[in-house]
Parts: sequence; C-alpha cells; structure tokens
Amino acid sequence: MDRNGLARMPYPLVSALSSGPERTVRGYHPAVTTFRLDQSDNVRTKAERDTILADPRFGTVFTDHMATAVWTEGDGWRDHTVGPLRPFSVHPAAAVLHYAQEVFEGLKAYRHADGSVWLFRADANAERFQRSARRLALPELDTAAFLDGIEQLVRVDADWVPAPDGEKSLYLRPFMFATEPFIGVRPAREVTYCLIASPVGSYFPSGPTGVNLWVTDEYVRAAPGGTGEAKCGGNYAAGLAAQLAAQENDCDQVLFVDAVEREWLEESGTMNVFVVTRDGELVTPGLGTILAGVTRGSVLALAEDHGLTPVQRRIGVGDLRAGCADGSITEIFAAGTAAVITPIIGLRGKDFDLTVGTGKPGERTLALREHLLDIQFGRAADTRGWLRRVV
Repeated sequence: MDRNGLARMPYPLVSALSSGPERTVRGYHPAVTTFRLDQSDNVRTKAERDTILADPRFGTVFTDHMATAVWTEGDGWRDHTVGPLRPFSVHPAAAVLHYAQEVFEGLKAYRHADGSVWLFRADANAERFQRSARRLALPELDTAAFLDGIEQLVRVDADWVPAPDGEKSLYLRPFMFATEPFIGVRPAREVTYCLIASPVGSYFPSGPTGVNLWVTDEYVRAAPGGTGEAKCGGNYAAGLAAQLAAQENDCDQVLFVDAVEREWLEESGTMNVFVVTRDGELVTPGLGTILAGVTRGSVLALAEDHGLTPVQRRIGVGDLRAGCADGSITEIFAAGTAAVITPIIGLRGKDFDLTVGTGKPGERTLALREHLLDIQFGRAADTRGWLRRVV
C-alpha cells in the first residue's frame, strides 16, 4: 500500500465497451440507487490515521474506501459499490484521455462538537453535478444515488472525518468520466462514476490573511455558450497558465474577465468573486459564464443577516479601479467550498496596482466567513435546512 492508501494491484473496474445504438437523449436509469458496501480488509491503523489527521494537507491523502458505479448505453447505471480505494485500469483509448469528457464536484463533511457528522447543502451539489453532466453530454446520476453513495462512504470512513479543530473537514470529490475505448468525437457510450474522500485542513494554511489577484487581459476562462457554468476539468486546466502568470506578477491567484470586452469580472481561479460597497451592497457577477457556486449561493442568502443587500450584476475593472480609489468599494472577497471565504486585499494588472480598503481583510468579509463556518460546524443555528446528518 502506498502513502495514499492505494492498493498496489490492478483494478479492472472499467468493463469492456457495451455496444448498442447511439441515443439522442442521455438519460439515467433511477431503478438502482443503493450502493452496496464491500468493506476493505486493508485499512490504515488508528495510529497512521491519527498522524495524518493531526496535520491534513489539502488533497494529498485519501481515505480507505471509494464509491463507484458504471453506466453503459442501453443498460444505464449498474455496479453501485462502496469498496476499497484502488487504482483504475482504463484503456489507452478511453475517451476522457482524448476529449476530456468529464465533470466533478466538491463538498465537505463536517464533524460537530458532539461527534456527529454532517453534510452541507449536498443536494445542491447533486443538482449541479447533473447540470454539468448535461452540458458535457454525460449521463445524469440520480440525486438519491448521489447522496446515498456519499453517505455510505462517509459512514464507512467516519473515523477519517477530523475533529472540529480549526477548519479541518473531510473533502469529498465525486467525479464522472468517459471510459469507452473509442477515438471519435461523439458522447461516450460507457462512463464511470467515482467518489473519493480526503481529510483536509485550511486551503490557505496561513488563514484568511488576504490575497492579491492578478487581473488578466490575456487569458479567459469561459465564453458565452461555452462550459463556464459546468464544473469540468477543462475549465481548470485552461486556467493554469493564467495562474502561473499571476505568480510571475507576485499575486496569489488570477481574476478572469469576460471573453468579449475583456472588462467585466467573472471568477477568480477557483472561486466566485464578491464586492462590498460603502452603500451596503454585496455585488457579485450574474450567472451565465461562471460557476453557480454553492458557497456563492449561501453567501447571497446570508447577506441580509449582515446588513448587506445582495445584488447580481456586471462589475467592470474600471468600476474596481474607481471604487478602490474613492472608497466606494470597501471590501472584496472570493468564495468557494475549498477555501470558504478568502479576503482579497489587492488587485494588480498591467497598468494598475490597487489596494482594497485598508489593505487588510474586511470586517464584513470575516463576519460572513465566520457565520458560514459556524453553520457548517454546528456552532450556529441552521435555519435554512442546509445541513444533512450522516453519522
């Protein structure tokens, strides 16, 4: 077994191509929604697990189990299993390797002070997973199956959910990819679903101290009609060059603008962006070419609790430059599952270098962040029914 708990053995999960007529509608078969448990007999010891949980590094070590299911044209979903974490065996012609037909999600399981374990808005992740699948011409996984797989995996690996120390949690990564061995441009007729889990600490180890963003006018993340609203790997791969450019300009991350006018804010590299105004507005770009973030929606819902009016509208780079200069923009932050809420304290571009507010994390940004974390970890009342108990 390697350091990630991967068994050193072939894992022929992906079956041979099941032939059949191509269908226009890429639906799902909801008849099977229960994942069968095949418990691993090769789990890490408590001592090994405790060492990892003492200082979990984001996305580097994984739990002892994973959930899987296979979809084939004509037969639908089958082989729903929560079993040992093992490598995949795929054909070199697997469609995902050539045409990037895949989607994924990201959510967390949180341990509360009484030892119970909860999911946060997992139903919203299930719905977005389905929307992403439709955009990438992949089959949809039924919401009940999506939630059942997550709950069973979290239960069998419940000891991997960290104690509520700081921001430690269990990060869950559901994903789906085209496994049909076929080099041709059409939707794949065989697809594999998988769910893995990784104990994590804070995405930014130094905490919410604030980041600087590089406003790129060279690279774009998405265009109208593209895959901007889908959570697919290609969107993130396309942003890596921009992220490197940000680092070359002494910035922590990139801020993308629109593909047409190169003026209107879209997203940070992995997060949605929010602007707080002196007049008490909480402004974020509207949907269309950006990801409908679950954290984004949660922040908008919490805004009025903090005396802010949530507004979804276009925000230009010119608006940022003017607002930071005259003080009408007081705070800027980014929001996403991995990092929760991250203060943005500076913005740089080819011909500007802006300080946001006082150059320190804003008061309302930190209050929203604490409020969201308190709900997730059970320290504040869940008045909106966002939490779902698993253990």
